[in-house]
Amino acid sequence: MNSTSISAALARFTTNLQLSDVPQAVRERAKHLMLDSIGLAFATTTFNYSRITLAAMQELGSGHASVFAHSERLAMRDAMLLNGVLIHGLDFDDTHARGVIHSTASALPCVFGLGERENASGADLLTAYLCAMEVSTRVGAVAQGGFHKAGFHPTGLAGAFGCTLAAARLLGLDEASATHAQGIALSMASGSLEFLQDGAWTKRLHPGWAAVSGTVAASLAKHGFVGPGAPYEGRYGLYALHLNDAALPDLSIATTGLGDQWEIDHVALKPIPACHFTHASSDAAVELHKQHGLSGDEIENVIVRVPGPTVDVVCEPVSNKKRPANSYDAQFSIPYIVAAGLLKGRFTLDDLDDASLADPAVLSLAQRVNYEVDHESTFPRHYTGEVIVFTRDGRRLVQREAINRGSSDRPLSNDDIVAKFFDNAQRAVSHERAAQVRDAVLDLDRMPVSTLAGVLRRPD
Repeated sequence: MNSTSISAALARFTTNLQLSDVPQAVRERAKHLMLDSIGLAFATTTFNYSRITLAAMQELGSGHASVFAHSERLAMRDAMLLNGVLIHGLDFDDTHARGVIHSTASALPCVFGLGERENASGADLLTAYLCAMEVSTRVGAVAQGGFHKAGFHPTGLAGAFGCTLAAARLLGLDEASATHAQGIALSMASGSLEFLQDGAWTKRLHPGWAAVSGTVAASLAKHGFVGPGAPYEGRYGLYALHLNDAALPDLSIATTGLGDQWEIDHVALKPIPACHFTHASSDAAVELHKQHGLSGDEIENVIVRVPGPTVDVVCEPVSNKKRPANSYDAQFSIPYIVAAGLLKGRFTLDDLDDASLADPAVLSLAQRVNYEVDHESTFPRHYTGEVIVFTRDGRRLVQREAINRGSSDRPLSNDDIVAKFFDNAQRAVSHERAAQVRDAVLDLDRMPVSTLAGVLRRPD
């Protein structure tokens, strides 16, 4: 096993990390990121796809693992898969900008599931979560947006490697075994963007599947299963296989600054329930609504300037984007989101219900929303957006958001995250119940995982 490989360096970091090595502010931010995702899990229980996923997992068998906001218990890996769906299903969860990855959606189901089974402390869970976040974001960042261009979802691909090392940490693997585990995960990591063509549900499965894959890989390695030694930089490694024959990227991104530069500081929180690539454009549209209050009849047409690498995700195919078939289509549609912002001055979960998706005024305006590539964008550091409205009386109204709200350069505060948590959790439970969950999550490093699990489950 090559001691200078990326997998060896990442294994060394994660097996040796102590919670005391992590700055207090990073630890606090990590707990707030978990809180954000748990609030989303509670909100997702009100949607049909969560009930369908639960039924499918129950058909596979029962177990003792907890599911967020449910009284039902499942086998551990099935609970991980469902918890990933609950966190990521609304596409309202955190995003690491350079990695273009929803890291918590895989990391939290993994460490929670294994932590509960292993009777771990909350401090152990938090340490493993930090390991997963550092690894998955860095592995994603190496691709520099290339995974998306090749049709792969980084949350599934890179998330599997972060989960592998988090699982290795909780299972007590040594450095050599943790290195093997990453090689094993290479044959499990997956995630296709084909869902973008028709609004299919498969994206929701990717983070939970990454958690399952990482757990299986770590368990195999623990028992002596041998994995490839160069899963990242190898001839048939992660990047060579998933970047469409592009030149090998800067692999040093995966390991530079480990233990000194915390990628969790660069994880962005979503202020609206849609693909992060749409946020700046949405905010620009909302600001134009506040300034001018235009009706649909007053608008001749709209141009939205977006970063080039995001076009295939939120602007194409044009026919799908201008008339979303379902809520998932809408969350990845610049025309729909901008039209809603211009006419309603908002974009919330309420704008994803059936009545909103059929709103004739919004759909009519969406037909007049077109896009241009923004050659001045600072993507992927920022997911920029500019909305230009041409009115029927000859005005040209412009609003540009150069730094998307919620990004590391324009972050939501921890108090903002708590407020978002309550907004989401109270769609399913009372304020009092949500407050109990908040207190438990923010105090998790001072309690066993079993106590946290009892609070997160729905009472029988």
